[in-house]
Amino acid sequence: MLKMNGNRVGVMRGSLVLFSDYQDGGVMWTGEGPRELRKLVEFSEPFQVPPVVQVSLSMWDIDQKHNPRMDISADMVTEEGFVIVFRTWGDTRVARVRADWLAIGPIGHEDDWDVY
Repeated sequence: MLKMNGNRVGVMRGSLVLFSDYQDGGVMWTGEGPRELRKLVEFSEPFQVPPVVQVSLSMWDIDQKHNPRMDISADMVTEEGFVIVFRTWGDTRVARVRADWLAIGPIGHEDDWDVY
């Protein structure tokens, strides 16, 4: 659980097309076995501590002839950003994917100051 001290909570969200492999014969569309793609997301403003990040699939286009196997998650979350990780495996053919994300955490204010 992220416990926030104070009353300044920041919420950021975004949407990102991770790939469109059907257009150029990319590995998610033509490959088999374990496949992984990582995309860096940078926040427009930093949080005070690493926020809680939720990632979800908001659009997926997959081949109907194969089992739909997909996993999406957030990794390496810092105050400045995180990495979206998309995985598939087996004979799944993924044409394209869009991910939506939501980050919630404490933020600073211009009136904040530190005492050393």
